[in-house]
Amino acid sequence: MKALASEMTKTFGKKLQGLGITVRELTGDMQLTKQEISQTQMLVVTPEKWDVVTRKGTGDTALSQLVKLLIFDEVHLLHEDRGSVIETLVARTLRQVETTQQMIRIVGLSATLPNYIDVANFLKVNLYKGLFYFDSRFRPVPLKQTFVGVRGTNKFKTKENMDQACYEKVLDSLKKNNQVLVFVHTRNGTLKTAEKLREIAQFEAELEFFSCIEHPKYQYGLKQLSRSSQKKLNFLYREGFGVHHAGLPRADRNIMENLFNEGLIKVLVCTATLAWGVNLPAHTVVIKGTEYYDAGKGEFVDIGILDVLQIFGRAGRPQFDTSGHGIIICPHDKLHKYLMLLTQQQPIESQFIKSLEDNLNAEICLGTVGSLEEARQWLKYTYLWVRMQRNPILYGINQKMRESDPDLHHYSTDLIKKSALVLDKCRMIRYNPQTETLSATDLGRTASHFYIKHPTIEHFNDTFKPNLIEAEILSCLSQADEFSHVKVQEEESVELSEMEMDRHFDVKGGTENVYGKVNILLQAYISQHKIESFSLLSDSLYVAQNGS
Repeated sequence: MKALASEMTKTFGKKLQGLGITVRELTGDMQLTKQEISQTQMLVVTPEKWDVVTRKGTGDTALSQLVKLLIFDEVHLLHEDRGSVIETLVARTLRQVETTQQMIRIVGLSATLPNYIDVANFLKVNLYKGLFYFDSRFRPVPLKQTFVGVRGTNKFKTKENMDQACYEKVLDSLKKNNQVLVFVHTRNGTLKTAEKLREIAQFEAELEFFSCIEHPKYQYGLKQLSRSSQKKLNFLYREGFGVHHAGLPRADRNIMENLFNEGLIKVLVCTATLAWGVNLPAHTVVIKGTEYYDAGKGEFVDIGILDVLQIFGRAGRPQFDTSGHGIIICPHDKLHKYLMLLTQQQPIESQFIKSLEDNLNAEICLGTVGSLEEARQWLKYTYLWVRMQRNPILYGINQKMRESDPDLHHYSTDLIKKSALVLDKCRMIRYNPQTETLSATDLGRTASHFYIKHPTIEHFNDTFKPNLIEAEILSCLSQADEFSHVKVQEEESVELSEMEMDRHFDVKGGTENVYGKVNILLQAYISQHKIESFSLLSDSLYVAQNGS
């Protein structure tokens, strides 16, 4: 999202400069002073940042009231965990319009939205005047799709065959003078895949198809990468490869994007964040593998068809190509599944229930919800409410419940009550069952303003005691829910163990647990320890940003 915000700021900044319109970025990476904001006519923000801005009852509220047009790009992200942020922003904006009687226009954009009428109803769109649908016939560049199923005697052999199949497809495209984007599903996997492709090319004596050494700007690329702290980027660049993921420092991501745009990198291995964010198309797009680790479920799951379509959307450059080529390489037993999903797309569903407690707390602290009834009315402005009417079974509403509660009054009230009780237990709000009132506490306001999840607050309530020593504070912080997506990887164990030996304070959990790894990375960041591993450096940046 931050990468997309940066790119959109540059694009709109250039196009609107002649009209005297100032465009600025407001994200976790880019902060603006009040003076800069007052001099800006267009802000490009991430949903999370705008959520933080509009959660506060004073100061930044003035900024939210100045807005007259709110555009949600990639609105199909509603189906992802972060989609709940879009829901709460739309609900908050619509209720603000009703309260202040000051019109704010809301626009939703998406290239992959099966049930667009549901989303239109959620955005309160007039279906006859404000809804516009364009099918694949309007695509500027026709797309060819290839599905490759790979077999192997075991998982290791299947992975090896997948690498070989990926190499063959990449080489075939390079021989036609086309650039390639290869999508993998882990940050560490970007480097591993790039190195594997280079290794195969070297073994087959075909590195000349990848090299850009003859490019007139080749030395310019070397000069750009000399500023990078990632030595492996320089090494890969010399062979025509690059890597890109959200864990790279922003400066390095920008270098990779610029070099690929200039044609100095022929093969860019990246994660799906590039497809959702930066507009960096190539003639050929390859998805290598379909599994990624879902930290919430604690297991590997398949990427959804919306992600596949979004990645395929990067295939074909309108200004250069007459066609694009999207390739998915997966185990043979999953081939039929993706062929079926592509022809019969499933509607996107709401993820709002997963973060209902935190979003309810934000509204209570903002003062827009003060009772169970007001909270129930607030729920009616969400995409969750739309989908509960359309697909009740998915949300735990059986036929008998629907018949006895047709307007979902009791069901929605129960949802709010359960969330209110959880927040009350965390001491984030005060819930009075007799009067059904909901009131904010200082702890709840702190959590809302600083975007701290309620499981983390509950954990802090249980562990924070007077006179904690530094080691105990670091241990407590390391177990925050915000770090649950960090993974322990076997290939990092050696360096992590060395870092643990160099730590200042005892590490509870050691290197084999997530909270132990987070603790080590926090101490390494504070002591400015030099990290060698590509994936550890990415996690270190993530931990430092969220820990501060």
